[in-house]
Amino acid sequence: MIVCPARFEPTFSPRPWGARSLSPLFPEKSNLADPIGEAWMTGNESRFVDGPFAGRTLGEVWPAMSAEWAGTDADRNAAFPLLVKFIFAEEKLSVQVHPNDSYAALHENGGRGKTEMWYILRAAPGAEVLAGLHPEVTRDSFRRMIENGTAENALVHVPLRAGDAVFVPAGTAHTIGAGLMLCEIQEQSDTTYRVYDYNRRDAQGRSRELHVEKALEVMRFGKQEGGKLQPARVEQDGVAKTFFIACNHFATERWEFARAARATTSPAHFELMIFIGGEGEIRWPVGAAAAPAASSGISPVTAAAISSANAAKSQSVRYSPAQAWILPAALGAYEIAASSPTSLLRTWVPANLSEAANYLAAQGVAESDRSRLIYSER
Repeated sequence: MIVCPARFEPTFSPRPWGARSLSPLFPEKSNLADPIGEAWMTGNESRFVDGPFAGRTLGEVWPAMSAEWAGTDADRNAAFPLLVKFIFAEEKLSVQVHPNDSYAALHENGGRGKTEMWYILRAAPGAEVLAGLHPEVTRDSFRRMIENGTAENALVHVPLRAGDAVFVPAGTAHTIGAGLMLCEIQEQSDTTYRVYDYNRRDAQGRSRELHVEKALEVMRFGKQEGGKLQPARVEQDGVAKTFFIACNHFATERWEFARAARATTSPAHFELMIFIGGEGEIRWPVGAAAAPAASSGISPVTAAAISSANAAKSQSVRYSPAQAWILPAALGAYEIAASSPTSLLRTWVPANLSEAANYLAAQGVAESDRSRLIYSER
């Protein structure tokens, strides 16, 4: 099985609150006739641009993907675990909530819940999200607010600027405000319970469906667990790493560097790299070829020299902003060589929270920070 970094082709979704220009991430998509709200980078319909799966969709490939690609811990009986999106919010999104996995499995035909995080790429002055309910809000009082159109008043306002990140565990009432461009990393799910949509209507004059009763069943009242993150930053070998959150569904960090970043994949899981800025190359070594058999007539010394030469070779692919790449579990050592200052988001799925904690410790994150960065779903 050939293992190499592979890029996904995004799919774009119209939304009534979206933007008519997706620049600078997608400068070719300007002066759009209809507003685009989301660019899905790893949805089931996202196609591989290159590599051995070129032209095929992620949803088609994932169930049969080998352990060399998916990782030894991967569950290929379920959908690909991570959905990465870019979101372009020119107007406010609806007030909504997502269920957890248990509720979705029971009430959404065996579906998956949705825990997510947002990384802010661009924020207009005064931009904010609303995430979590005020502690005094009860189910009954929130229902009344929905009915009289004041649901926003129940939520906590979170002012934001570029580089901030927000964690939204399942059950957290939320909405994304106007004037934000962000990267969303979440469970592979589109299960959303809307409770208020500002009485907006689509081009056919129809209002979007609301799901008030289900929303009230899954919504977290009282103490809230999401909100703006307080990351930990570590500098290693010219790379500034900012660690945002680690939960059962994903662990996410930002890398910033001007020259090169080097790492090694784990055989247990794949990695996703979402490039935010900069250009350069992803490089990885060509695996050492097996020594030719003695019957080939090549001496053992020559065979060893061939293997050594192959091991020293490397392959590379070019990266640029607004690209999402999968790095196979068996890729091994790799280097991201920047031709211009680069920033990216790296995300992966831990087998458990202990693995995530051990990884953070190995990266030099202090114990006091690790306790803050690891989220255990309750």
